[in-house]
Amino acid sequence: MLLLLLISSAFVLPWAGAGRIIGGNEVVPHSRPYMAYLKIQVTNNTGTFHSYCGGFLIRPDAVLSAAHCVAKNGTVNVTVILGAHNIRVQEQSQQRIRVRNFVVHPNYDPDGHVNDIALLKLDTNATINANVQTITLPRHNEGVQVATECEVAGWGRTSLGNNRTNVMMEVVLKVQNDTLCLQQFRKYRRQSMICVGDENGTKGTCHGDSGGPLICNQKAHGIVSRRPSGLLFPAAFTRVSHFVPWIPQQLRRFALQELPASPSSQ
Repeated sequence: MLLLLLISSAFVLPWAGAGRIIGGNEVVPHSRPYMAYLKIQVTNNTGTFHSYCGGFLIRPDAVLSAAHCVAKNGTVNVTVILGAHNIRVQEQSQQRIRVRNFVVHPNYDPDGHVNDIALLKLDTNATINANVQTITLPRHNEGVQVATECEVAGWGRTSLGNNRTNVMMEVVLKVQNDTLCLQQFRKYRRQSMICVGDENGTKGTCHGDSGGPLICNQKAHGIVSRRPSGLLFPAAFTRVSHFVPWIPQQLRRFALQELPASPSSQ
């Protein structure tokens, strides 16, 4: 895999959000059945724009992702693709489901990607099978020890240039001491973020993998969120365990909105 480490920061957005798998490997097809590919369409007074992100299935009707993937100006329509390996092919394993509604954390701050989490309600339940499954979430405020090896997967670019992959890639990254991210990011928050990365700076995430899960000890402990401009290390991921109380609250709200007589549906 081509790895371009020397690149001007002029080619990278200053906030360097969203991720690409760099320095990783292709996963065994369908070995990450919780992974979701988000096709995002935004329409506003300047036109229609398309982007993509990652996400992960936490319930047959719900996907978690990053707030910065869907918090856009204009009308946002999202389609979730589950059970995919090669995203450019209409694989029989794939399930394409429209997102009926989504909620961005009310305290999301795009300047620093604080509270960078969004919950997406699917229009219909996913069919759970060998290729499509949910992933376990951590307990409220459950921590991950420094030096723990975690996995991140996605369909983003494979270099800091413009190289994209059609198949799901994966990289192994370690949980780092929060001090590294406190020094790097002005708005790093210990309680709601996890500091992650490869000390050698040769692998990591950037555009296109945003919203995908950081899997530690077989649980989705993080969400791909941000990294330094032009660099791979360290990266700040959303800490899922901090938001565990918020997630079921939103799922209950979605359920109330589906009741015809519910005031929430007005």
